[in-house]
Amino acid sequence: MSLQSPLAPAQSTTFLAGYLDTLSLLERLHRLLLDVIKDEFERVNILEINAVQALLLFNIGDNEVTAGELKSRGYYQGSNVSYNLKKLVEAGYMHHQRCEIDRRSVRVRLTPKGREIRNIVAGLFTRHAEGMSASGAVDREGFDGISHLLKRVERYWSDQIRYIY
Repeated sequence: MSLQSPLAPAQSTTFLAGYLDTLSLLERLHRLLLDVIKDEFERVNILEINAVQALLLFNIGDNEVTAGELKSRGYYQGSNVSYNLKKLVEAGYMHHQRCEIDRRSVRVRLTPKGREIRNIVAGLFTRHAEGMSASGAVDREGFDGISHLLKRVERYWSDQIRYIY
């Protein structure tokens, strides 16, 4: 018994092409986002922090989290979270302390210096949102549609990891 695609061969080929184009675009957009953040920090002459670290600070915001929660909450997507946390603590952007209950676990939160970085990134994102809205590049419904679609892809991929392997 062979597994057949539910799509006709031509549809299957065009669907695959669209899927691969979308994957490539997601990768390019993430790299471009990091370049945009890096450019902003060069503009304001903050050179001791990289874009990945700035985005991490932005995502943590006012929360206090463990290193493990950074990934599970979607604050950090990279594989070298320990390295970046260590660098941010050493540079004074984050506080860290051992949990009272589980001494193996470390909780982190932003320092005032870290909140300044978070505010710079927030300002950048606010300017971009206002610019896109004013120019008509993307409207609210467009972002809602993109978010809905990407959440469905995320759910599909998560299910693949959980249930297939």
